[in-house]
Amino acid sequence: MSLTDEELDRYARHIVLRDIGGAGQMKISAAHMLVIGAGGIGSPVILYLAAAGVGTLTIVDDDVVSLSNLQRQVLFTTADIGHPKAELAAARVRALNPGVHVNIIAARVSRDNAATLLDGVDVVIDGSDNFATRLSIADAANAAQVPLVSAAIGQFHGQIGTFRGWEADKPCYRCFVGDAHDAEDCDSCSDVGVLGAMVGMMGSMAAMEAIRVVTGFGQDQAGKLQIIDGLDLTMRAIRLPKDPACSTCGNSAAG
Repeated sequence: MSLTDEELDRYARHIVLRDIGGAGQMKISAAHMLVIGAGGIGSPVILYLAAAGVGTLTIVDDDVVSLSNLQRQVLFTTADIGHPKAELAAARVRALNPGVHVNIIAARVSRDNAATLLDGVDVVIDGSDNFATRLSIADAANAAQVPLVSAAIGQFHGQIGTFRGWEADKPCYRCFVGDAHDAEDCDSCSDVGVLGAMVGMMGSMAAMEAIRVVTGFGQDQAGKLQIIDGLDLTMRAIRLPKDPACSTCGNSAAG
């Protein structure tokens, strides 16, 4: 595989980066990335991955655009209200970068379809807003050994982590959240509010982490959780332990 003259021009600012270069750009162009949710977090993820030249981008979302989405979901415009998010997102991707092959799946992620969604995928980025979806895709990604980039937001605070729980020294997403919660219980931004720009920040970070996964630039972030406080504009990292009793990746799961 080699880059065309047009691709060399389009991705020139990546190629001159020592830690990415032409080889890294070719890895991006060969990658298949799965984005769960075309909402607040998914919007910048989709835009930045399309701009980066990801080879194949699959977008999963079964929702339509509403007026209240426009405060933070930068993929969409007022004229898009009432139209399917996945279809609109795909159109934006094609307009931004015709070289990206985009698939859309207008479905809600569940345990029944999560494994199928991951077929042939190099990295999955989860920007969903409920634990049922997060756990379904996280457990399936761990089983399929597909790296998971998970980002979440609430009010002025965000968190992001990369998970490869099948590795002996790395936790999975369930090691982090555990089993003792209601899978449907998740704070809704309609109830507690959310700063639109903060959502965009988390989505941009998620796109960066997905690119890190496929190119290997910088320091490996798997097993760490980055916590961002928008009120104080601070960020801290904590190392997540692997839970030997985890039902997804622990000793009992392996047995």
